[in-house]
Formats: sequence, structure tokens, C-alpha cells
Amino acid sequence: MRCRLICLMSSLIFVFEAQAFEVCGDVKQGELLLIKDGEKTSLLALKRDEKSPYEIKGVAFDVEKTSWDIQSIKGVAQNKVTPSKKDDAEILREQKDVRKALNSKDTERHDWKKGFVLPVEGVISGHFGNQRIFNDVPKSPHSGTDIAAPEGTEVKASADGKVVLAGGNYFYSGNMVVLDHGDGLQTIYAHLKEAKVKAGDFVKQGDVIGLVGKTGRATGPHLHWGASVNNIRFRPHSLLDINNKKCRSF
Repeated sequence: MRCRLICLMSSLIFVFEAQAFEVCGDVKQGELLLIKDGEKTSLLALKRDEKSPYEIKGVAFDVEKTSWDIQSIKGVAQNKVTPSKKDDAEILREQKDVRKALNSKDTERHDWKKGFVLPVEGVISGHFGNQRIFNDVPKSPHSGTDIAAPEGTEVKASADGKVVLAGGNYFYSGNMVVLDHGDGLQTIYAHLKEAKVKAGDFVKQGDVIGLVGKTGRATGPHLHWGASVNNIRFRPHSLLDINNKKCRSF
């Protein structure tokens, strides 16, 4: 009887430990995961080229590979493809401002928990992770999703958040807005005709934050919609089911 009781207790301890946390979402390159540990939920982004195995709380996961497309784009202003030395200062300004915005981490706000919506309706003209080739010159993979829409179309906040960047006119991104949704999660809205908010503003989901444009490195009017967790870019559409991702217990 004593042995049976000890064995039962050992089994219960094992089950408890095995179900100590949940992983919600697809363990796939470029995706967003939710890690639920008791009452605490944290966000984890997998890089575009994340390798297997990937360890989460001592458990090794196989990361599903994604087949990224190659996208050739013609008609880009050549100075945006092969910048000259005189452009270095502007490029550095953009990098510095964006880096600062994506390193913001407001742990007092958890706006992301309310969910996300598309910032603008339109045609997807560029997917996250695509290899970009501008005027036959290979460039870095695409860090967001491009949504083509008429110039001047209202761009809305995907979720509640704080404006941590409303800058322009950047060399590559043009006029852009970055929103902080708490816990290291930001969304990015680039190539705007103009921003309708300023740094420090608090916005609600659906508020107009800018207008679709073609500023920066763009061949036509569209919104570059990006997302980042702890300065790791991921597929922004992964935000749309943030509260409905399939969870597995470990």
C-alpha cells in the first residue's frame, strides 16, 4: 500500500511538472508564440531563419521551416538601392531612431492582450521574409508585410498602444509610426504620406495614426506593416489570432 501511494504521488508530481507551462502558436520560423506559465504569459518571436532545436524552459522543440519567396522589384530609385556616402548620416539617423523604438519595453502596460486587427484593407504586395531584389541587386529579407492601398487611405492602429516613434522622412522607411503595446511588443507602420500622431500619444485600436503613402524606398503607395518582440521581427499577421492560438502543455 505504501509503495502504491508513493508511486501515485510520484506520477502526480510528474504530471504537474509536465504541464508546468503551455506553448501557444506554431513553432515555425517567423511566428509569434505565447508562453503561459501559471498566471504569467510572455511573448516569444521566432526569427525568420530560426534553427532547430529551439529550447523553451528546458524543452527542445523542432522549428518548422518556412519556404520564403524571392521577390524582384523594379523601378526603385537607384539612390535607395545603392546609397552614396552623402546618405550615410540619414541612414544612421533612421537606424538609431528605429532601434530605440524597438528596444522600448513598458512592462506596466499589456495592451497586446486585447487583440489586433489589420491596420488597412488592401492587396498584399509583399510578404514577411521574402528575399528582396531591387533593380537586380539582392537585399536583406523583407521585415514586414506590404499592403497596397490608394494614397491617402487611413491607416489605423492595430491595437491599443503608446506612440514611441512618429518620425520622418526616413531614407528607407519614409514617414513612419511605431506603437508600443507592452511587454516588448511593437508594431511598425512605414512609407506613410504623413503621420497623424506624435511620440508620447496613447492610441486606441482603430484610431487613425497616418495615411498610406509612398515615402522612402517605395515604388507605389502601400503600407509596410511590421511587428517586433524584444527587437526580433516576425510575421505581423501572426498577431491577428493572438488570443486564439492553439496551446500545448508541457
